[in-house]
Amino acid sequence: MTTLPRLLDLFCGGGGCSEGYARAGFDVVGVDLAAQPAYPFPFIRADALAFPFAGFDVIHASPPCKPFTPAGNRDRTALHLFDPHPDCLTPMLERLAELTVPWVVENVPAAPMPPGSVTYCGSSFGLAVRRHRLFASNVPLSPPPCDHRSQVPGRFQTLEWAGRQAGRRAAVVGVHGALQGGEDTLELRRWAMGIDWLDNDRLTQAIPPAFTEHIGRQILELIR
Repeated sequence: MTTLPRLLDLFCGGGGCSEGYARAGFDVVGVDLAAQPAYPFPFIRADALAFPFAGFDVIHASPPCKPFTPAGNRDRTALHLFDPHPDCLTPMLERLAELTVPWVVENVPAAPMPPGSVTYCGSSFGLAVRRHRLFASNVPLSPPPCDHRSQVPGRFQTLEWAGRQAGRRAAVVGVHGALQGGEDTLELRRWAMGIDWLDNDRLTQAIPPAFTEHIGRQILELIR
């Protein structure tokens, strides 16, 4: 029986990144300080900034993006996602800098990520949401280019659900206006993200699994 390489997903949230790595071929364990009842893999509730790295072949971290998210400056009451929050990105990068095993850090485009970070976009994978995210690593990463113009008519250019509209409707913009003003539903959000197990609030912070599946396959080629 072949043993899969072990990947530690710190600040794992609901498991969007974890799912991608699992699809790529990793045995994933998630760590988060908050309870994650829907997380689909083995889970440890603990402080990600202090959790030991020993026993893992790859480390992934998604420190909270709240200090760097422009949406937080627009509406700090939205879903309680933008309450004051410490910078966990800087100390996490300092810890990872000492590692020799592959590591990956994910955050929003406005975050102070290391030079050479690369951008992943949902349009590159045919998803109905762009959701640009930066990824830094100590190994080379090659994301596919954004493909905004070729998105299928009727799919979304962007999904923003910051809770600013009555009934928590999304601000939905459709290609060629096909879905402009469309109703915000859980089914719609899940379809756009390629995630079928999370609730509304956790989807606002999730990463499409397609991103880390692509990254995971690149890392597997290196470590094998």
